[in-house]
Amino acid sequence: MDYTILDALLDVKKRKIEAFCAERLSNGTNPYKIIDEMTEGLREIGKGYKEIYFDAELMVSGWNAKKALLILKPLLQEGTKKEVEEKLGKVVIGTVKGDVHDIGKEIVDIMLSSEGFEVIDLGTDVEKEKFADTVQKTGADILSMSALLTTTREYMAEVIEYFRVEGLKAKILVGGGAVSVEYAREIGADAYGKDAVDAVRKAKELLSSGLER
Repeated sequence: MDYTILDALLDVKKRKIEAFCAERLSNGTNPYKIIDEMTEGLREIGKGYKEIYFDAELMVSGWNAKKALLILKPLLQEGTKKEVEEKLGKVVIGTVKGDVHDIGKEIVDIMLSSEGFEVIDLGTDVEKEKFADTVQKTGADILSMSALLTTTREYMAEVIEYFRVEGLKAKILVGGGAVSVEYAREIGADAYGKDAVDAVRKAKELLSSGLER
C-alpha cells in the first residue's frame, strides 16, 4: 500500500479507504488502532480547514470515515459486547451544530452502550434546543458533545450556557479533535474525554458523582 490515511480519507472514489482498512486488518492491526489513525487524519484535515482543505474535502473525508466505520464497527462490538441487566444511566450524545463528522461519536456510542449505558444518539449538526429537549424528555444523566473543527467547538459553550439558563442538571462531557482539557474547563464542561476509552471512564465518574449528591 503506497498511500497514507490522508490519501484514503480524501479519495473521492471512496476505494482507498476499503483497501486501507483491509491491509491494516490483514496485518493484525487492532480495529481501535485503525480508528486512532483515522481520527488523527480527520484532525489534520480539520486543522487545515479553510487554508488547505475546504468544504468538499470535509465532505469526502466524512464519507470515507463512515465507510471505514461500517467495516470496523462489527469488530469493535465483538470485542466489547456485554450482557447488562440494568442500565447504568442515560447519555444523550451528538456532534454540535455546524459539524458533520461523527466517527468519534460513533465509537463513543459503541463503548458507552457496551459498558451498560443507554445512549440516545442525535447524530451530527445538533442545535442546542434539540440537545436540551432530548435531555429533558429522556431524563438523561449526561450530555456528551463532540466537535472536530475549531470553527464549531465554540458552539459547545453556547449549549452549556443554554443548559444553565434552562436549569438543566445533566452533566456535560465534551470531546473531539478540536477540544482539549483546557478548553473544556474554559467553557464550564463537567468533564473531557480525550478518546473513547477515556470518555467511558469520565461518564462513569460523572454518574457516580451525581449519585453521591
